[in-house]
Amino acid sequence: MASEDIAQLTEALAKTHVGEELSYKGQGLKLDDEQSVEKIVREIDQFRGLRALRLEGNTIGVEAAHAIAKALETHNELECCHWSDMFTGRLRSEIPPALKSLGSALITSGARLTELDLSDNAFGPDGVKGIETLLKSPVCHTLKELRLNNCGMGIGGGIILASALTECYKQSSAMGSPLKLKVFIAGRNRLENDGATALARAFQMIGSLEEVHMPQNGINHPGITALATAMQHNPNLRVLNLNDNTFTKRGAVAMAQALKHLRSIQVVNFGDCLVRTEGAIAIAAALREGLTVIKELNLSFGEITEAAALVLARALKDKPDLKKLDLNGNCLGEDGCEALKEAMESVDKSDVLGSLSDDEGEPDEEEEEDDEDSGAEDEDDEEEEEEEEEEHNCVNGTKENGKDKGSPAKTNLCSPDLISFFHSPTSEKLFNLGAKRTQLIEQQLDFSDAAKIADFFLQICSVYEEEVEVKQVVLETADTLLRKGFSSPHFQTYLFISSLMVNMGLLKGEKKTKKMGVLPGHLIVLNHCVGQDYFPVDQADVLLIFLSRNGKVLESCSKARDYLKTTLEKKIAA
Repeated sequence: MASEDIAQLTEALAKTHVGEELSYKGQGLKLDDEQSVEKIVREIDQFRGLRALRLEGNTIGVEAAHAIAKALETHNELECCHWSDMFTGRLRSEIPPALKSLGSALITSGARLTELDLSDNAFGPDGVKGIETLLKSPVCHTLKELRLNNCGMGIGGGIILASALTECYKQSSAMGSPLKLKVFIAGRNRLENDGATALARAFQMIGSLEEVHMPQNGINHPGITALATAMQHNPNLRVLNLNDNTFTKRGAVAMAQALKHLRSIQVVNFGDCLVRTEGAIAIAAALREGLTVIKELNLSFGEITEAAALVLARALKDKPDLKKLDLNGNCLGEDGCEALKEAMESVDKSDVLGSLSDDEGEPDEEEEEDDEDSGAEDEDDEEEEEEEEEEHNCVNGTKENGKDKGSPAKTNLCSPDLISFFHSPTSEKLFNLGAKRTQLIEQQLDFSDAAKIADFFLQICSVYEEEVEVKQVVLETADTLLRKGFSSPHFQTYLFISSLMVNMGLLKGEKKTKKMGVLPGHLIVLNHCVGQDYFPVDQADVLLIFLSRNGKVLESCSKARDYLKTTLEKKIAA
């Protein structure tokens, strides 16, 4: 071989890049036109085995993007596009055509992506349209990780994205290899309820997610509930980060239900989500029933009170992998913080409890009333009409609004005597139900609505008298109600206990409720039921914690209260 040929070959080999990743990360390049990207285009052309291209931390114009795209058309081996923060200073109108050029090039090349990162590109809904065709194409049938953090997608962008992912899943499934997306990141996008709900439908269909990060999206309980339903269909989920959205009780309860189905969940971040005390109790129930491999739990800044924090601490007893518990910024108070530290120490978890330095302090009664009036006002408006309808439907079990329709042990007809008793309970009306009491309760009450069952239980308790026959009938009826409830697979035990405590004044409810005058009979009947085999020990523990902390509200029934406390202690110790 001639010396000049060897020299040319040597020069060609020197210009050829062999490897997996070509990176321009963080170079701050201002790439406006074809001339500005000549070097990058040349290096892409000469790169063999290009698996990953990093363009983040630069600013790319439409012409420059088009030139880079042309170079990518020959690289069908490309798998990872790290393209975050690459439109700084660009007009929003420039971004969609730039994205379309890059996406079209990938489609032309026949690449099969596993990772696409477009985070920190404030492209809004129009930017999502720019990648819509790409996401629907075979290029993304193999996608494992999709990162769209801080892109300002908004509701519209979220809906477009959900539609594209759905289409991607359907098309890939039709080709015999369904999309198996594992990581989805879309924090700080103002998705709100409609965007989150649309994505939830896509997630439910995909079913392969292992990490979901959607913090700071302005999602309230309807969107949270939709996401909770979707998560149940992703059994391999390990990380769920919904920080800084607004759960309130209904969202938290829905998420707690979802967590029970997620056997692989390791990291749960519901910090700054307004989980509140009732939500915390629901999550504690989920912890007791599952989450065996949980490593991190963040429920910070959620308006959780001392008693609920202690319930959570007890629920963490058998979690050997737990490394971090964050309950900072809640409403424990100084004594509550100390009690929580002691509780964590008692379950050998003192080292996992994070700082409590930002605790909000125990709210006084005036603050609680103000919060109740303002924080729950919107939800009360939504629920007010539902309450009247459900008052009847929870007796006959039909729930015409569509919720829980078809639950077991229901009939379409309802006893007028039973309705009459629950609307204005008296011992005489209870007697008038006669021997059919048990059958009516078991067949005509909706045991999927634990909150209503709590109301009915208290109504039964309200007619208690020491007269032997009345006492016997009340206790037998209460036993029938709770035995059936606690044995029903659709009965949310923790919700029953929470509702019971709200009505009794032991727990501040999220929404405004009529103040119930607690009578000794309420506590006497409850005391009897706690002593029965059907009453769950774990719920007796929850009740005891709140009774011990907030029992002063039952001072007018102090004797019956103290008997109840003793019975609870004996049951837990047995």
